[in-house]
Amino acid sequence: KTLLLLLLSVSLFAQKSFKIASPSDQISIQVSQGADRALKYQVFYKAKEVIAASDLGLSLKKPALELKKFSVNSIDSSSVSSNWKPIWGEVKEITNQYNELILHTTSNGVLIDLIFRVFDDGVGFRYHFPVQANFQHFIVDQELTQFNMSGDHTAFWIPGDYDTNEYTYNKTKLSEIDATAAAAKEKDIAVTALMGKNVVQTPLMMKSANGFYLNLHEAALVNYPAMHLRLEPTTQTFTSALVPDAVGNKAYLQTPYSTPWRTMVMSEKAEKILESKLILNLN
Repeated sequence: KTLLLLLLSVSLFAQKSFKIASPSDQISIQVSQGADRALKYQVFYKAKEVIAASDLGLSLKKPALELKKFSVNSIDSSSVSSNWKPIWGEVKEITNQYNELILHTTSNGVLIDLIFRVFDDGVGFRYHFPVQANFQHFIVDQELTQFNMSGDHTAFWIPGDYDTNEYTYNKTKLSEIDATAAAAKEKDIAVTALMGKNVVQTPLMMKSANGFYLNLHEAALVNYPAMHLRLEPTTQTFTSALVPDAVGNKAYLQTPYSTPWRTMVMSEKAEKILESKLILNLN
């Protein structure tokens, strides 16, 4: 099975398009590269697009580099199926089963591995900076990761805020999100620091018009700022909005380093989102 995935990846490599599916083949992720060398990913559930073509990349403050145009040097793929026992929790044993695709790339002279894991209930991806001779310490300015929604979904959200998550949840269409107006209704929160009119916190739960559920969040958040989501209402596109420190920097890192996983849990049943062990497996 691993060999089959590898052969598939090699074939797709020649086409500047890379695709890998979940073990059940219901969920898949496709990464494509255009003439501008930018990489975009798409996510499909039962052959229907859940995440439209979305940008990947980061912007660094030191050294001052934009890592959004990539040269794909090589690819790897593998399949994992194992079980592990949590120390405590709702179940005695958790199944960890996924197919993985890794793009080994170079961007602006920096080596970056783009790692994608596809489970039967969702996907996760992250950026990994391997050890390299001329790039060791770096400061993150922005993460350029996007989540381009396939429709104007109903969202269950709270305002993006640097200081609190004690807001009452709102239920609106994506195009109707107004964090400023929602925060103005809250009278009992002592300290707030809004991030903007169109910024919401994660986890973000959504429901499509045809009853499909999608949850955006993160896993393995270590030595890195929490991710909020900044919405462009006209296109229903979210961009990662990281919480800064006092001087505006997002993260001080040293190779080797892996960013948190960006997670998308999906199902036609809302309770399956809650039952998912995808984030625990990625943690």
